[in-house]
Amino acid sequence: MASLTTANATADVVIEIGGFPIRLSTDDPAFVEMLKVRYAGFVTSGTNARIEFDVMLAPADTMMGNGDVRVERESGQWSMGRGDFEADWNPRAARGIIRQSANPYSINSVLRIVHTLLLAEQGGFLVHASSAVRNGRAFLFAGVSGAGKTTMARLAPPDATLLTDEISYVSRQEDGYYAYGTPFAGDLGRLGENMRAPLAALYLLTKGTENKIEPVGAAEANRALLENILCFARDTEVVRSVFEAACDFVCRVPIRRLTFVPDARAWEMIA
Repeated sequence: MASLTTANATADVVIEIGGFPIRLSTDDPAFVEMLKVRYAGFVTSGTNARIEFDVMLAPADTMMGNGDVRVERESGQWSMGRGDFEADWNPRAARGIIRQSANPYSINSVLRIVHTLLLAEQGGFLVHASSAVRNGRAFLFAGVSGAGKTTMARLAPPDATLLTDEISYVSRQEDGYYAYGTPFAGDLGRLGENMRAPLAALYLLTKGTENKIEPVGAAEANRALLENILCFARDTEVVRSVFEAACDFVCRVPIRRLTFVPDARAWEMIA
């Protein structure tokens, strides 16, 4: 595991997702400016970061390929990597190091992994679902690739605010579950709005020849939710926390099956 010694950074940016600000520091100001553009709307004040990562930029030809994501915990520290990045994070010290080439995609992966670990401690999760806010309440639309997540986001009426078309951020608060906007864009290519709203329902998507909503039993709802939750770590404690969070969510938030024709009429049923 790499040393978490602070690098001689000359520029930084704080990216706040789910109300949790993370500072990224590097000695390459151009890379920071690129991140500010990439995460526009999620960049916040540099004085309130709760985690700090030093980003050490390597030549592109030394950090190549994708491969499987590796997320492991040893002696209280997390180590994570893929072909295009390596990262170490000490939660107690709230510090870490990321080694990657100068691209925004690896940072995006690290942020997703870190937020899944943070949310697991709080009873929340990231889930493959688009989401939007309408009349002050958030609605999630989950499903496998091609089920219609991006379609529902694209068809959202003018009075709906998009939170994401790909990865939804679900946080448990004292008064219930909330959905937050994320910069984790999918096929639509649009960042979500940096806001939150109480969760009203989660819809499991199926494209069909008519629009209809059907109830889903608790066991099926829990299974479908777990299939769509992002969990990169195989750590026993994290897996248990995610499973317990899914079970609690199913008990507290309505989950329904939405069969829909891919046109704007599908949103007439959302309530």
